[in-house]
Amino acid sequence: MEPIVAAVDVPQTLRVLLQTVGWRDAVDIVIITFLVYRLLLLVRGTQAVQLLLGLVVIGALGAVAITLRLPVLAFIYRNGGQAILIGVIVLFQPELRRALDEMGRLGRFRPGVVHRDMAELHREIAEIGLAIARLSEARIGALIVLPDATGLEEIAVTGIRLDAVVSAEVLQTIFAPRSALHDGAVLVRDGRVVAAGCVLPLAEQVGGVGRVGTRHRAALGCSQQTDALVVVVSEETGGVSLAQAGQLQRGVDGPELARRLALFLGVPPSERMHGMRRLRLRGSRVIPPQPVERS
Repeated sequence: MEPIVAAVDVPQTLRVLLQTVGWRDAVDIVIITFLVYRLLLLVRGTQAVQLLLGLVVIGALGAVAITLRLPVLAFIYRNGGQAILIGVIVLFQPELRRALDEMGRLGRFRPGVVHRDMAELHREIAEIGLAIARLSEARIGALIVLPDATGLEEIAVTGIRLDAVVSAEVLQTIFAPRSALHDGAVLVRDGRVVAAGCVLPLAEQVGGVGRVGTRHRAALGCSQQTDALVVVVSEETGGVSLAQAGQLQRGVDGPELARRLALFLGVPPSERMHGMRRLRLRGSRVIPPQPVERS
């Protein structure tokens, strides 16, 4: 006897589905999908992945306890729900802060960069690159923070206000070994040194970047909690590293440093080669670029 195969009317099925699901349901699904996607992006590569798995296990145990009517475990699960919720808020504080920060930005619009002249952007890139090159050659540790949409005022208040035009000489003076501010971070925003000697949050987990010092941990911590680009010069090796979005790129050379700075500051692709030619490479070390004439 041959099996009876029921024909599936795909158009009719889709028509019934569309009639059943209203536009409110579709909007609800799209918003939830977007929020889940953003959540996965925020926790990717962080310790929060293990914490989420732990919460899933706790939820599964609670479901099993209620289904099988295990009295003690079900009692603990029901009465410990509030404590678990508070624990989740405490454990996921960095991720929740980043999520609220992303929602509050309303896009990546940066008014300061839009109204800035290209020559001024190239000058800022050249001055920062020149300072990094000289500090790298002298093996002087440095930590420079460039904020994006977030102003990082909470970091600026931990240091000394300067409000100086960014220049290689100013940055070198700040990070000089005998300087009172050389141990902290410098905050550079819109072509000005906002503050120096700033304290950055240290990263609890450094991922697969290997053994790193306090400067690199501070750069990672700042990039994990904010949208800033952080430039680090190692005091031990003179190597240059970049931290952004919780990722640390080590062994950055001159052209790559100029390219990342230009990309971050919003320099158009057609204008980036002009800034990249200013930083030259000698072996694996960054060497000083050509000085920029000041008017």
